[in-house]
Amino acid sequence: MTRVLVVEDDPQLVRALVINMQARQYGVDAAADGVTALRLAAARQPDVVMLDLGLPDMDGVEVIRALRGWSRVPILVLSARQASDEKVAALDAGADDYVTKPFSMDELMARLRAAVRRTEEPSQVPGATVVTTPDFTIDLVAKRAVRDGQDIRLTPTEWHLLEILVTHPGRLVSQKYLLQEVWGMSRRNKSNYLRVYMAQLRRKLETDPSHPRYLVTEPGMGYRFEG
Repeated sequence: MTRVLVVEDDPQLVRALVINMQARQYGVDAAADGVTALRLAAARQPDVVMLDLGLPDMDGVEVIRALRGWSRVPILVLSARQASDEKVAALDAGADDYVTKPFSMDELMARLRAAVRRTEEPSQVPGATVVTTPDFTIDLVAKRAVRDGQDIRLTPTEWHLLEILVTHPGRLVSQKYLLQEVWGMSRRNKSNYLRVYMAQLRRKLETDPSHPRYLVTEPGMGYRFEG
């Protein structure tokens, strides 16, 4: 059974989330504050964490950073904060997805399914499983990236996005396809997700992120990996 840790201090929302997830055969644990969330995460080892940023004892971004110190569990942020810099701060800290309140329960469940898929599905890697460039090496089976002799830490979402691109070298991968495969959604107005994550990957992999050599944008269409 897939286990989800819900970190939220609104008891009505927690109740609604628990009912909806249990009806879909998820196991659910709940925490109303950051300290309890970190304790439960260590004890229960959830498959996905749903996290509100506005917690009573600490900011949710602090919880994300603490989790990322030892875990790569997918983190799905639920927050009423809509400013883009707040979203970027959560994503930069290691969150994998961001859902703005109020949200549709159907959309949230789709995001949850996408997060579970990213952790459960084996990578479909045709041919070589190690991608080598002059600047970095990616081992798709070991899920390991190395640059200048140092391991590069990537979140599960960053890995999933990178895997799709490097297993289609030289081919344009459309925004719609990436949104559907990585986040379980196809709406074109969510292309900001791709921009944020591609910027993060470029910062970690490219020698000059502002002039990428490997992770190339095709404006209005999608992205291409040039190995």
